[in-house]
Amino acid sequence: MTDWLKAGNNAVVTGGASGIGLAAATRFIEHGMNVLIADLDEEALTHAAGKLNEAGKANAGAIHTFVCDVADFVQVEALKEAAWQHFDAVHCLMNNAGAGLRTPSPWEDLAGWKKQLDINLWGIVHGCHAFIPAMLEGNQPGAVINTGSKQGITNPPGNYAYNLSKAGVRNYTESLAHALRSTDNCRLTAHLLVPGFTYSAMISKFVPEKPPGAWTSEQTVDYLLESLSRGDFYILCPDNDTPRALDEKRIQWHTDDLLENRSALSRWDPKYADAYQNFLEE
Repeated sequence: MTDWLKAGNNAVVTGGASGIGLAAATRFIEHGMNVLIADLDEEALTHAAGKLNEAGKANAGAIHTFVCDVADFVQVEALKEAAWQHFDAVHCLMNNAGAGLRTPSPWEDLAGWKKQLDINLWGIVHGCHAFIPAMLEGNQPGAVINTGSKQGITNPPGNYAYNLSKAGVRNYTESLAHALRSTDNCRLTAHLLVPGFTYSAMISKFVPEKPPGAWTSEQTVDYLLESLSRGDFYILCPDNDTPRALDEKRIQWHTDDLLENRSALSRWDPKYADAYQNFLEE
């Protein structure tokens, strides 16, 4: 399922100047691919390009950069045009750019809510609308990888707008996968990357050293590539604190809130504390 991951093919990665995006771009380069990384931070892009150029020298892959705010569709369209100036086709689109903006409550900071959704959700929609028509027209094997979050699945209290944005990414990517699968002779597939606790640039701003429970961005990307090789759609990554079995329990409990008619987010409702703990221990 990763026949696109080979020397001479081309990838575009948003949020590519650091963290998971940079780790993915590095792995693509190591496979001999040419990579265009986009990011809002021009200085970080320059620094990342230096790292990637070293990998490119060893593997014959070329690296290009583009400053882009994914919340602005005009800029994403310009990114697409730049990609086709550098490449004759795009075989992998990784919509990875995102931000973690905290909103105080569901009824406060409307501007913050809109900004969060513009980056995390609309940024991915923009990427797909700009790139996928041309990728389909090229009729080559390829993949669209959208970066989601476990918070978009289990909706833990505290970072409300972020959770909504990532829930939207999951919903949109599920629809995208179905639509591509239902398109005649389509050679593109869509995949939802759901990282575990990953020590990325977003985290390092607040935590200067990697916590023992966190994975590195490189570990997350290696898990991504392993999952893609199996054709997985849901790429649910563990970390050093959270094994797959615990993720499955948390997701199942959250899903059962609807079926059992429990209170919303009952995992954090004291009334269900004992029941939740018993469920985990089953």
